[in-house]
Amino acid sequence: MNASPPALDSAETDTSTASDTAQPVHFLRAILALGVGGFAIGTGEFVIMGLLPEVARDIDVTIPQAGHVISAYALGVVIGAPVLAVLAAGWGRRTLLVALMAVFAAGNFASAMAPGYLSLNLLRFATGLPHGTYFGVAALVAATLAPPGRRARAVGLVMLGLTGATLVGVPIAAWLGQLFGWRAAFVFVGVVALVAVVLLRRDIPELAPAAGASPWRELGALRRKQVWFTLGIGAIGFGGMFAVFSYIKPTLTEVAGLSVNHVPFVLALFGVGMVTGNLVGSRLADKSLMRTIAGVLVYSALVLALFTFAAHHVLTAAVAVFLIGTIVAIAPALQIRLMDVAGDAQTLAAALNHSAFNTANALGAWLGGAAIAAGLGWTSTGWVGTLLAIAGIGIFGWGVASARAETRRRPGTVACEGGAG
Repeated sequence: MNASPPALDSAETDTSTASDTAQPVHFLRAILALGVGGFAIGTGEFVIMGLLPEVARDIDVTIPQAGHVISAYALGVVIGAPVLAVLAAGWGRRTLLVALMAVFAAGNFASAMAPGYLSLNLLRFATGLPHGTYFGVAALVAATLAPPGRRARAVGLVMLGLTGATLVGVPIAAWLGQLFGWRAAFVFVGVVALVAVVLLRRDIPELAPAAGASPWRELGALRRKQVWFTLGIGAIGFGGMFAVFSYIKPTLTEVAGLSVNHVPFVLALFGVGMVTGNLVGSRLADKSLMRTIAGVLVYSALVLALFTFAAHHVLTAAVAVFLIGTIVAIAPALQIRLMDVAGDAQTLAAALNHSAFNTANALGAWLGGAAIAAGLGWTSTGWVGTLLAIAGIGIFGWGVASARAETRRRPGTVACEGGAG
């Protein structure tokens, strides 16, 4: 390691070179195109959760069985992110983004025509495959096109499409699903994805992959300890939000005494919290990346612990739901951290971030459900989330200590903020 860490040097060199190539491109139009793709994916991922009774009735299965389509999609995300990132290592960025969004559009149109339970599960799995790689590559492109010192904010704007989908896209798709049947919701998502394809082709420059890009070089990211530490923070430390939110409806109705008719209004606060956290978190990450990651983890532990007390009253529960949504502030920071520590394996590392988030989703929901099943009560999910956030703090501290130890072992080096590993 020389005066500055090699991982950081690589990421920043790639960014500045590509930015020179992309000078004619209107930055906001490019970000809008990337965000529309994120909006389509976010809507497609979450809308099914509100239409499970209709899906179950139409394909003649129980509601828990219909819920398997959610798991099938998440499995597609976890598997697709690393596989597609490695296989498409040598592709141009725009070509890859367009291809991924086209596959996502086709998957949703096909899902709308699925004749039964097995075919729907297989199609939702296939539709989830492009998810992680799209967001990973979109983040790399946004960071490349961003003005100096605004990488995290550019990534945050792309993620705004995903978080904004919970506020706008999901309600529209759910309304269409209630009015015309659940299949109409997937048609709507497919149409939005096609719009994204057009915008991506028009507004994203054809950025070439880094010189020498190959599947084997991308796999080199897996040899970097700091990549694994960062993924661990996302997979475990971020799981607390899902531990609570997966069971938020019964918690609000059974503990806070909220009317079922008013639950959507409180859930909308979660979406507002996500948008707020995404914007604030990305701005903070541009100012101090490692402090933002550490700060959000501590904040998460406090907010999730607070929820166990706040959930007993409607007003305080609503405020707590908003605050839990803001925990997503950690997402842009982790995305940028992966870019900094991945060296010349940027695509795989960036895509794996979303595999980690979906692992957090599955882990948080499972542990929260286990606590409830053990008779600890609905609010026990808050304590589960707190423990996951504390575990994330532990992984963060371990990663920083490891980076500093590595720096000390190398003569003639200087430490950077938190270490680049």
